[in-house]
Amino acid sequence: MEEKQFSGILNGAVPGEPVKKDENSRRGNWGNQIEFVLTSVGYAVGLGNVWRFPYLCYRNGGGAFMFPYFIMLVFCGIPLFFLELSFGQFTSLGCLGVWKVSPMFKGVGYGMMVVSTYIGIYYNVVICIAFYYFFMSMTNLLPWTYCNNPWNTPDCSGVVGTPRANATFANMSAVVSGVTEIVNRTKRTSPSEEYWRNYVLNISDGIGNFGEVRLPILGCLAVSWVVVFLCLIRGVKSSGKVVYFTATFPYVVLTILFIRGITLEGAVSGIKYYLTPQWQKILDAKVWGDAASQIFYSLGCAWGGLITMASYNKFHNNCFRDSIIISVTNCGTSVYAGFVIFSILGFMAHHLGVDVSEVAAHGPGLAFVAYPEALTLLPISPLWSLLFFFMLILLGLGTQFCLLETLVTAIVDEIGTDWIIRNKTYVTLGIAVAGFLLGVPLTTRAGIYWLLLMDNYAASFSLVVISCIMCICIMYVYGHKNYFKDVEMMLGFPPPIFFRVCWRFVSPLIISFILIFTVIQYKPITYNDYVYPGWSLVIGFAMALSSVICIPVYALFKIAVSEGSTFTERLKNSLKPDLDWGPALQEHRKGRYATTGPESVEVCPLKEDLKDEGKEKLKENEDEIGLTIPGSNGSTLNPTPSA
Repeated sequence: MEEKQFSGILNGAVPGEPVKKDENSRRGNWGNQIEFVLTSVGYAVGLGNVWRFPYLCYRNGGGAFMFPYFIMLVFCGIPLFFLELSFGQFTSLGCLGVWKVSPMFKGVGYGMMVVSTYIGIYYNVVICIAFYYFFMSMTNLLPWTYCNNPWNTPDCSGVVGTPRANATFANMSAVVSGVTEIVNRTKRTSPSEEYWRNYVLNISDGIGNFGEVRLPILGCLAVSWVVVFLCLIRGVKSSGKVVYFTATFPYVVLTILFIRGITLEGAVSGIKYYLTPQWQKILDAKVWGDAASQIFYSLGCAWGGLITMASYNKFHNNCFRDSIIISVTNCGTSVYAGFVIFSILGFMAHHLGVDVSEVAAHGPGLAFVAYPEALTLLPISPLWSLLFFFMLILLGLGTQFCLLETLVTAIVDEIGTDWIIRNKTYVTLGIAVAGFLLGVPLTTRAGIYWLLLMDNYAASFSLVVISCIMCICIMYVYGHKNYFKDVEMMLGFPPPIFFRVCWRFVSPLIISFILIFTVIQYKPITYNDYVYPGWSLVIGFAMALSSVICIPVYALFKIAVSEGSTFTERLKNSLKPDLDWGPALQEHRKGRYATTGPESVEVCPLKEDLKDEGKEKLKENEDEIGLTIPGSNGSTLNPTPSA
């Protein structure tokens, strides 16, 4: 009995909780459907919703940008989200195993793993910087408030006066500072920017000059990876409990910051700047391209995470409903975050007497420079800073959980033995340690250059290529009619005609448009005034191609090892679904997946699936079972009678 309980713990059971029976006893399922929805919301809603969407919105016509944004959500975002969720849920396999649908395309799964690896490495570095700012906010006075620190330069000009003791001199300095800011704003360097560049990063003069490791950042990186590992130590059983907090509390913080923001003077002007529509921009192709790209990237399509999270669902879960709920929540969060950001930036612009456009920023510049500076103007500024950075940490962790679980699940599913399933925790630990070590170079003085390089190249157009090929494989190689029947078998109803049309025609066209738009709009990456050297751009393109190159390389390999005397025969055999393609559990393998009948698909059991739990289950049910069939998930089940 004790051995059985210990085995349950290793497979993901949480000690002290009533043990719920999983539908897939070998692989495990979510504790309940809320856990899946919250995890997926945490995965999709990330840092980009806070620091990218608001900037894109005001830059591309304010409220007018909402129109193409929601058009792209309906015709591309939700259909692709539903496609990936249904794909993973149908097979109960991760981003590698699902390609049993057409083995030649398994390179797409490897490409997803490569992309998730890149993102997981640099994303946790961003989280660790948020951790650092969070710890530095535990003080009476935020360290980026004034310009009297050792790291400040003569160009530094604060927005809250000076802390010097002499009141007369302080007032005079404040007046001079204010005049300087108004007359010569272009030369102003804020204390928050100098704190970011000169103290936190101690940034070097170029991407090739690594310098020393920033030990405080390295320590926070270790903390970040430890937190991620502990939350995933028992797979979805433990992470599913953590997301009750990590996926919901950011909304509490957003609401607190929103209420505080709209009560500030100048907040209305900031929100107007964010939402005032410029309808003439709707005719600009760049606006539509930005809308399509933002929808595509913010939902996390083609990362492999959606397939992985859905693979732990029960077979008949309504993933159609879930895809709509999660996608709409993601986009609604982006819009809501815009109010939070621009209410504070409007207050800051009013305080400085400048236009909102002069204080608006995006990316790390918003999260670690502009917004922290605005927070110094508020009473009890450390409190608001703690809340803001705690929110960033939670938003980042929600995405990081799924990135790590994607890699772990892919490896465990691919090996598929009972030993690897029982020791899944060690796989998680190994990947976490590797991720930490690979992230160490990003904590050096040149780390920010490499982080931005990875963000702009490793996870850009390669995602679009992967998603486009996935649509082509499912709809045209495997066959749309076959897939529609699979979805109907799983959900109890066929996919609505709107989604069928989008999957086959509309979404692939939009994805192609995003790819073309990305290529046409390409500009070499810069960071402020720093222009990246040519050799670094070559590395960037190599990272981008490293995920895409997996697709043709594996396709050629699969053709070479497939049966057949001619190239055409090998090609056809490599495109056919594997014999064990389909639902993982025997009880769900009905119709053309049934194990009886002349046209049935043979079920290939996983290795060692008759050991341990299988034998024990046989003994428990030997009085009731006359004939047992080893299921593809390792359990032994009654055969379903043919209708």
